[in-house]
Amino acid sequence: MSKAFTKETDNDDEGDEIRLPPLPAGGKNYITPQGFATLRHELKTLIDVTRPKMVEAVHWAASNGDRSENADYHYGKKRLREIDRRIRFLIKRLEIAEVTDPSLHFGNTQVFFGATVTYADGQGELRTVRIMGIDEANSAQGEVSWVSPIARTLLKAEEGDVLKLVMPDRVDEIEVIKVSYPSPDGDGVQHDQS
Repeated sequence: MSKAFTKETDNDDEGDEIRLPPLPAGGKNYITPQGFATLRHELKTLIDVTRPKMVEAVHWAASNGDRSENADYHYGKKRLREIDRRIRFLIKRLEIAEVTDPSLHFGNTQVFFGATVTYADGQGELRTVRIMGIDEANSAQGEVSWVSPIARTLLKAEEGDVLKLVMPDRVDEIEVIKVSYPSPDGDGVQHDQS
């Protein structure tokens, strides 16, 4: 029999294996109020400004005669399909969005959605990430999606906790150094809570 069809039972210590924490149940699409407003603004702009301009451009290109070799017409139709696809995507994402205000946890030292977390990696280097929604996280700004491996490892941890971060090629031990949230006064600034 081929090895591909045999069940491996040599490793009965499956409980000792280190794995990523399970994905949160329920399939929620957590998002900050700012992220929700940004997506809603993009949707409104696409519907009220971008799409009407493109429809006008396609109409103009179509009025120029033979459509079979009309590059403006073909590009416009393609762009219109892309805009419509993005509109449908945004509508679906906003329908399932669960707006969660991180400032509700201001002063808390436990990691929840919206937290800015400073942790020390296995080499002792300090790293800071902000746990954000899937549709709003920007890695260039140090933001990570709440379903990313680092966020899933950090969620519900507290300052001082030592955790195991599972990566594709290794397991790294990290320590939570500091947890902060935006202040409820709405200035968006992460105030020091110590």
